Amino acid sequence: MVSVASWNINSVRLRMPIVERFLTEQSVDVLCLQEIKCQEHQFPYEAFRKLGYEHFAIHGQKGYHGVATVSRIPLKEFSRHDWQDNGEARHVGVELTGPGQDMVIENVYVPAGGDVPDREVNTKFGQKLDFLERMTRWADAIERPTLIVGDFNIAPLESDVWSHKQLLKVVSHTPLEVETLGKFRDAHGWTDIGREFIRDPDRYYSWWSYRSKDYRVGDRGRRLDHMWASPDLAKMATAHHVHEDARGWEKPSDHIPLVTEFDL
Repeated sequence: MVSVASWNINSVRLRMPIVERFLTEQSVDVLCLQEIKCQEHQFPYEAFRKLGYEHFAIHGQKGYHGVATVSRIPLKEFSRHDWQDNGEARHVGVELTGPGQDMVIENVYVPAGGDVPDREVNTKFGQKLDFLERMTRWADAIERPTLIVGDFNIAPLESDVWSHKQLLKVVSHTPLEVETLGKFRDAHGWTDIGREFIRDPDRYYSWWSYRSKDYRVGDRGRRLDHMWASPDLAKMATAHHVHEDARGWEKPSDHIPLVTEFDL
């Protein structure tokens, strides 16, 4: 059994106390973090080692973005792709190398895309679409059992947002973004693990804005975080957990951790 978690932590050094709480309570095998907001030499390695996580693949940069995969299982860094095509640290891939393991885990932080869903007036939105198109070309050539996780910054289904009607023109839920993400899904035949266990149209959110002092008021969430698996690997998924309680912890991230368990 292998358990993998994904969490946009919004500064790993600032939120290390809740990371420690999560790992102490859940004891997952692999933790994929996005938006770590630090350079590789600044990463809190020792805090993770004290919790039993000895293996690291860190792709960081100063103050912004950055992804990190930490593990109790031996791993080897597999790849770093610049799908943004501008040098930002938004991806790291690993392969698990422990006995009996044969899984590649791709950890990705897709750009948010700014506020206006029009590439002609908002370059960030165009960069987001181009990022996804580069991912799609990459996915078409995947041959190994692969799990891709992270903050995709897109909520594709109506039940992934608090109001489909009100968010149709809001970046993260526009028809163009949903269509573009769908092309990425089809390029490899990915299985959306979360929606295998929490079936549409059941509500499923992973992010709530900081603008509300209490995230539960109005429950205005979106499912921006995802765990997608290659078809054969998806068949080995045995459970999926959404840890909404973490959004209410002290000094929380605006995202929550997701966990999938595999029978490997």
